[in-house]
Amino acid sequence: MLREYAEVVLTETFGTDAAYSILGIWGTILTTSVVLLIIGIVVGWRIFQKAGEPGWKILIPVYNQYIFFKIAWKPGMFWVMFLLTTVSGALNVCLALMGSFEAAVGILLFDFLAALIGLVIGVMFWHKLAKAFGRGVGFTIGLLFLNFIFLMILAFGSSQYVGADRR
Repeated sequence: MLREYAEVVLTETFGTDAAYSILGIWGTILTTSVVLLIIGIVVGWRIFQKAGEPGWKILIPVYNQYIFFKIAWKPGMFWVMFLLTTVSGALNVCLALMGSFEAAVGILLFDFLAALIGLVIGVMFWHKLAKAFGRGVGFTIGLLFLNFIFLMILAFGSSQYVGADRR
């Protein structure tokens, strides 16, 4: 039903050829997204198993990030990141509702600071994850810039979990 509705609306708006092109593009994007999601789940499952965690934990949103921090570093750093993003989001909602210039400047300053702290913690997290699997700085750089590929290397390569760096 939704497909027929989309076809009618797109056909009336853009013409038949353009409508089918748009539907094809969206179908391709959706299919690619589903395939990448499945690959991501398999990779995360395998990494969790290598670290001694049950693989099914990758399926639970937010909790899977907690487990990643537990594997690589300290779970406490997850809560710092979670608190930063939650407070930042709540302040942005307040900004949208209030609309005062002074509040906007303060909230944007907090957002900038939260993003900067998040970036530093993120880089440290990827380095700790690489170290937890016996890898070095070069692998950290790979995780930062070619994340998906280097996570697959961690999952399916010869890397063994050596333990989290709790410092």
